[in-house]
Amino acid sequence: MKFKTFSLLFYFKLSCVLLIVTSCGISKSIHDIPDVSGYDASISKKITINDSTFTSGNNSFTKNKYGSYELFVTGNAYQIGLNTGLLTQDLFKEQEHAFLSKVDELVPSKFKQYLLRKILAFYNRKMYLHIPEAYKAEIYGLSKYASNAYNHIAKEYLRVMYLHGAHDIGHAMQDLMLVGCSSFAAWGNKTEDGQLLIGRNLDFYAGNDFAKNKIVAFVNPTQGYKFMSVTWPGMIGVVSGMNEHGLTVTINAGKSKIPWIAKTPISILNREILQHASTIDEAIAIAKKREVFVSESIFVGSAKDKKAVTIEVSPKNFGVYEVENTNQLICTNHFQSDAYAEDKNNLKAIAESHSAYRYERMEELLSETKKLSPQDAVNILRNKEGLHNKAIGYGNEKALNQLLAHHGIVFKPEERQVWVSSNPYQLGAFVAYDLDEVFTDTAASHLQLSIPELTIEADPFQFTQAYKNYETYRVSSKALQHAISNDAHIPSEKIQETIQLNPNYWEVYYLVGKYYYNKGFYTAALRAFETAKTKEVTTVPDQEELENYIKKIKRKLDL
Repeated sequence: MKFKTFSLLFYFKLSCVLLIVTSCGISKSIHDIPDVSGYDASISKKITINDSTFTSGNNSFTKNKYGSYELFVTGNAYQIGLNTGLLTQDLFKEQEHAFLSKVDELVPSKFKQYLLRKILAFYNRKMYLHIPEAYKAEIYGLSKYASNAYNHIAKEYLRVMYLHGAHDIGHAMQDLMLVGCSSFAAWGNKTEDGQLLIGRNLDFYAGNDFAKNKIVAFVNPTQGYKFMSVTWPGMIGVVSGMNEHGLTVTINAGKSKIPWIAKTPISILNREILQHASTIDEAIAIAKKREVFVSESIFVGSAKDKKAVTIEVSPKNFGVYEVENTNQLICTNHFQSDAYAEDKNNLKAIAESHSAYRYERMEELLSETKKLSPQDAVNILRNKEGLHNKAIGYGNEKALNQLLAHHGIVFKPEERQVWVSSNPYQLGAFVAYDLDEVFTDTAASHLQLSIPELTIEADPFQFTQAYKNYETYRVSSKALQHAISNDAHIPSEKIQETIQLNPNYWEVYYLVGKYYYNKGFYTAALRAFETAKTKEVTTVPDQEELENYIKKIKRKLDL
């Protein structure tokens, strides 16, 4: 009863403060609408070819045989938004539902949802000042096709703009298992033909429904360079992409504090670099002029420069990391430039997270292949083992392939070629595209954008019993977590089945230990926690938590 009284009083006070603050702090941002009067807003009618193929003038949208969607759009900023919304409308609504329905699930209270809306509006009150007008116009065009089912959160345009910052928040909260990306580049005598080769996994996970509608988008803007990116419905920002000059951008999260105000979303900065830079120096110049609100490594590869660097940005610092006397560059989730040599958050990430481990594993795999090919790059991205090929359990964040990636991608910038993974994760076929061909072909051929003969086949692992067991484990482990949270009962044989589905993964023993601990079965819990310690535990905080449970149990058992 005391807790309920305190909670109500707290929320009442918080709501009063928010009402006062938001009334004078967010009015401009809520009512800001981009001026699109100077744009040609004409677009063609949508023509349905079949249930998964649509065209509109020179624009097209189709689903390839591997289950990924391919989008080709052209025009000014506003037209690109309108054409993208028109062609992807159904998937756009699905994606919004997949993401925003989680709000009702995580915050069922209507009053708390009200507070959340106020906090969201206040938090994003300055974002509109940090997004270029052209991208606001594109978002505005796209928002014309957004669902009105979530207008209670924010109106369509404002909501779509807010969602472009959700990726940054996910990165800031990387300790909650939202991200753990790994990237590499090789060139010179490290590749089979001496050309620059880049590979990366985007381990940004927001649920299976969110990941299923992957779009490979090809954009031909009237201003700036033509480019491709791997994205999802409702997203105009870039997380992985390459432009017509062979400049590539991908992003890897750095250790961030929870930001208190949104500025330029990283995906929007990435989009600006991709659309307006053709060299590394031009990319650096664009990055320097934008204020961001999380820490991020922007991995930039350049056909013109024939190398790659990382641009390391954060709210209060900026650095560029370029390798010397070597022909390979690796990036996981920590910074490497001199600018961050004494940064406490970065040093903590290196010491306590799984970033350094994945970095070492990438070094190990690159050293095993003398001359990298695109197939070799894909093999590295798909690798599921730990250092020295140790079995560390499927889904372990210390693996390069954590079996949760939104996509894997390989670039060959000097030939404008790119390979994009199809579902599941990066296990499906890597479909090949040639930007020179895509952007010089006639409109009629935009329904066939890929190059079938260059496809890299699906990983045979997805057809094994081990993979089936892992997918079953994901379901069973969630059931175990639910039982822990709700003091529910799970039969002992079911617990043993769950362990056998992923026996090399420390997490399963940790969950079993927590389940038994909460039930008061301390001997069984101790056995599970001690077994977990013998496995490859993901982070230092995880190791410390295991140690704390073991100490508490031994005290209870007088051991």
